[in-house]
Amino acid sequence: QVQLVESGGGLVQAGGSLRLSCAVSGSISDVNQMGWYRQVPGKQRESVAIITSVGSTHYADAVKGRFTISRDNAKNTVSLQMNSLKPEDTGVYYCNAIKFRVGTRPGYVAWGQGTQATVSS
Repeated sequence: QVQLVESGGGLVQAGGSLRLSCAVSGSISDVNQMGWYRQVPGKQRESVAIITSVGSTHYADAVKGRFTISRDNAKNTVSLQMNSLKPEDTGVYYCNAIKFRVGTRPGYVAWGQGTQATVSS
């Protein structure tokens, strides 16, 4: 199972940008899907952006056109470029990795420890 470590959070004014990175220990090429999730106090963790092993991407409606997810298999990293940030983008961002079960080989879901991104108005 891979281990995930996020970095790049911080405080930024509305309209600004942040770039989050997720360092993956282990082979990212073995992971079927990686993504970024956001959680705010009192609410469930929600999906922000997902990228599959073949490079397909999916975004939450609220971030389409502003956020870009990418993966670098050679560097074992997944990044989230966040532009035109809004106060409602504030939250703890978690990196996620999913390996699907194949036959008798078990899959898994891995999470990082999270990084705080705060957007001030």
